[in-house]
Amino acid sequence: MSAESRRADPRVDPGVINKFDAGFRRLLRSGSRCLVMGALNVTPDSFSDGGQFDSVPTAFDHAARMLDAGADIIDIGGESTRPGAAAVSVATELGRVIPVIEKLRAEFDCPLSIDTSKAEVMRAAVAAGATLINDVRALRSRDALDTVAELGVPVCLMHMQGRPRSMQDAPRYEEVTADVIAFLRERMAACIAAGIEPACLIVDPGIGFGKTLEQNLQLLRNLDKIAALGAPVLVGVSRKSMLGQLLGKPVGDRIYGSVALGLLARQKGASILRVHDVAPTVDALRVLDAFSQAG
Repeated sequence: MSAESRRADPRVDPGVINKFDAGFRRLLRSGSRCLVMGALNVTPDSFSDGGQFDSVPTAFDHAARMLDAGADIIDIGGESTRPGAAAVSVATELGRVIPVIEKLRAEFDCPLSIDTSKAEVMRAAVAAGATLINDVRALRSRDALDTVAELGVPVCLMHMQGRPRSMQDAPRYEEVTADVIAFLRERMAACIAAGIEPACLIVDPGIGFGKTLEQNLQLLRNLDKIAALGAPVLVGVSRKSMLGQLLGKPVGDRIYGSVALGLLARQKGASILRVHDVAPTVDALRVLDAFSQAG
């Protein structure tokens, strides 16, 4: 479906919460295919594309290209969570993401995700038209849990050991898969206790967030065990440093490795892939689906 055909009805108020939520949930829960989430970093310092899309026009154009290429969801982030990244203020993050969300919601009829851990940003983003919250801290920040329960939108709970600034400083686990599963199970229980519907929950093992190369590979090999928690699994491996370690290539030359890891994640149970390179990922998933369904 082209970006043009996904333009929203201009009569619709872009601030209506959950306008696109029901269809998104049906598609996600059906498991009929793996959804592709296009990463839109409106930051000056993200690890892969920092500074490339940090204005409303450049962010809008990039989102349109990703939708044309087959993206199902656009994930908008205004604070880098790369290793070593510094925190930004609520005001700074709001100034980066809200104009982009408003512009996209006014033009496109598609799910929009806000990549944030701040309750104030979650609330403003949903009012502006976001329909999914993607939180690397799994709603552990102040007021985040109660805010999402009140908003009633789907949320992705990610595992991260430590904080972005220091998370890659010698991460340690008793057993990484078991530890990540225990964390995600606890956060899912906390969400349900707070009044968030189980059908709203998505989980993410947090590849590259406080993990060594071997720990990342173990998590991907055991992704089916994470999927057994009963929530759709989101996986983000696109262009990450583990591919640099495996391939010895800079960020811009990791497309093929990213697609390969994405396909492996899908085979192990991933329901959503968060990617920078939408077109090759969509093509590869279509081939994998055809192969899997043959006969």
